[in-house]
Amino acid sequence: MHTTILVTGATGTVGKETVIQLSLANNARVRAGVHSIIKGENLKRLPGVEVVEMDFKDPESLHAAFTHADKLFLITPFAAEQFEMARTLVDEAKNAGVKHIVKLSVLGAEEEPGIHLGRWHREIEEYIEQSGIPYTFLRPGPFMQNYANFETENIQSEGRFYQPTGNGKVSCIDVRDIAAVAVEVLTGPGHEGKAYNLTGPEALSNQEVAEIFSEVTGKKVEFVDVPESAAKDAMVQHHMPEWMADAMLELQRMCKENRYSATTDTVQKLTGRPPHTFRKFAEDYKECFMQGEKQ
Repeated sequence: MHTTILVTGATGTVGKETVIQLSLANNARVRAGVHSIIKGENLKRLPGVEVVEMDFKDPESLHAAFTHADKLFLITPFAAEQFEMARTLVDEAKNAGVKHIVKLSVLGAEEEPGIHLGRWHREIEEYIEQSGIPYTFLRPGPFMQNYANFETENIQSEGRFYQPTGNGKVSCIDVRDIAAVAVEVLTGPGHEGKAYNLTGPEALSNQEVAEIFSEVTGKKVEFVDVPESAAKDAMVQHHMPEWMADAMLELQRMCKENRYSATTDTVQKLTGRPPHTFRKFAEDYKECFMQGEKQ
């Protein structure tokens, strides 16, 4: 019998990759929950994937998305109302009889007092625990794909990227590995009641990251360490809400202090293969950092 898996945030960085990998899994029907059907158009081309629109202000859309759903991969946006969104989804999952919730959390969510981002995720985790629905928490470190999502413009135009992280080392993880773990947890047995800390295979400083980009792209790429005040000004100028900028700075401060430098072997244990190295990520995403380069 096929299992129907609902993935929320299916057009996001982790959500989209998970839907792609789930579409290749046996005995799984994938329901991709999207905020906009237009944005989810490409997902319709994947085998066994159904795209459904989910509007948190429209209960009927949520009812439809959860109809006959057996499992939920819960991804909520980085937004001021993310707890309210998650609570609504967990309540809907309970009403629909969902048998397993896998939540995308964050590394260090269980730490006390932790950072704001961790506390927000832990609050959602606790609500899931109290729901009575079997659960699994995936707690990844910072994504390698953040460089492709947020640093490409500066790398393309200036050959530089800017962060207030000093010499701190971070064991970034490729979202393809997060998705592979999610597929295993959603389709395999024995993961209920567990929390998995997920990292890449190595801890690198941004200086080392810049060196890898330089070698892979064949052009000089430099990392520029900037003061937190300058980083916050840049975020605000790009229309990031101040609360979000402060949360990002808190996260980057943890990176600077080597708080995300530890590595785990969880990806290897759960998927049977080692996680992607940063060099492999850079090679696979090379075009992101080359486009627009002036000859």
